[in-house]
Amino acid sequence: MRPPVEVSARAVCAGAALAAACLTWPLAAQQAPVRPTAATRAPMLQGPAAGEVEVLPVRGNIFVLFGAGNNITFSVGVDGALLVDAGRPEMADKVIAAVRRTHAEWLDLNRPKGLGFGAETRSSVADRAILAPPKPIRYIVNTHSHPDAVGANERLRNAGRTYAGGNVAGDIRDSGEGAAILAHENVLKRLSAPGEGKPAPHADALPTDTYYVESYKLSHFFNGEGVQLIHLPAAHSDGDSMVHFRTNDVIALGDLMSTRTFPVIDLEAGGSINGIVDGLNRVLDMAISEFRLEGGTMMVPGEGRVVDSGDVAYYRDMVTIVRDRVLDLVKKGRSLEEVKASRPTIDYPHFEARSGPWTTDMFVEAVYKSLGGGKAPAPAPAPAATRPGGRR
Repeated sequence: MRPPVEVSARAVCAGAALAAACLTWPLAAQQAPVRPTAATRAPMLQGPAAGEVEVLPVRGNIFVLFGAGNNITFSVGVDGALLVDAGRPEMADKVIAAVRRTHAEWLDLNRPKGLGFGAETRSSVADRAILAPPKPIRYIVNTHSHPDAVGANERLRNAGRTYAGGNVAGDIRDSGEGAAILAHENVLKRLSAPGEGKPAPHADALPTDTYYVESYKLSHFFNGEGVQLIHLPAAHSDGDSMVHFRTNDVIALGDLMSTRTFPVIDLEAGGSINGIVDGLNRVLDMAISEFRLEGGTMMVPGEGRVVDSGDVAYYRDMVTIVRDRVLDLVKKGRSLEEVKASRPTIDYPHFEARSGPWTTDMFVEAVYKSLGGGKAPAPAPAPAATRPGGRR
């Protein structure tokens, strides 16, 4: 055996030789980017192919499904499945299949373990792992009233079931009701409101339980944790909800945020730029980071990848800066064309979009109108009549 000193000397020499070799490499080679492998490239940098869905774990028994319209955050466990948003109607079958597959895999991985002790002749009943089949979809939450969030309501609801307790025996499936659909009451109002050329929605596509106050809590733990719906007034719309899974510390943001575009503001549905900023600030108040805004509370936006507090803070700052630039021009009486020409979003090319359902011009116009741009100033009040003696 060689002495330890000789081994250390050889290691030092080898390290020195390696360092010298590195110094002789071309500078471009030393600074060449590390290209992601197939295992790390696709899921976080780009969505699934058109017409396909993809499921990724977020934390614990919380998962996110991409590709069905809005990102669908869902919880699976012994109590069944809870989905945040339903996605588009044409993707309903794939959503149901993906949720059921994920649910079955999670239950299989978390089935009770054997006792692992006792005599060889002991009863093996405890080791047979006789489990009931997974419970179906129990709840669907609509974070807003647009088709990418509610389009598959009817199909997903009829694939689920509502269980009742108290004086009701078993469940109430025989009354024709599937999974419960939860939403703010403004979502129900907009979905059920008649419109020109708009077909009347089927009853199974409408929310079954609504709330009108600041927040709504499930009356019981679901899959081992509390679930809370929180209303975001006048943000993306006037019926926005975000959903907080409190034990896993995951928040589904709905269309409050997207990692691909500027926030979508539906002015006709009561949305506003100030509501977006207020909503993002509220999320940051709720979130707790692991270290310097990284990690900790995880958030799922309506579109794009999973984010943490650092991402939300950057997005909040971006939206605030653009809002303040537009507000300054509105106060100076600038027209919409002049505001667009000033390019208030120039510092954020990552979110720019020249085509598609939500472009940069549409965002700037929504911000401009949301801040009162383009409105005629209110007429000055008429002077009061002069009284005799010069007094008013």
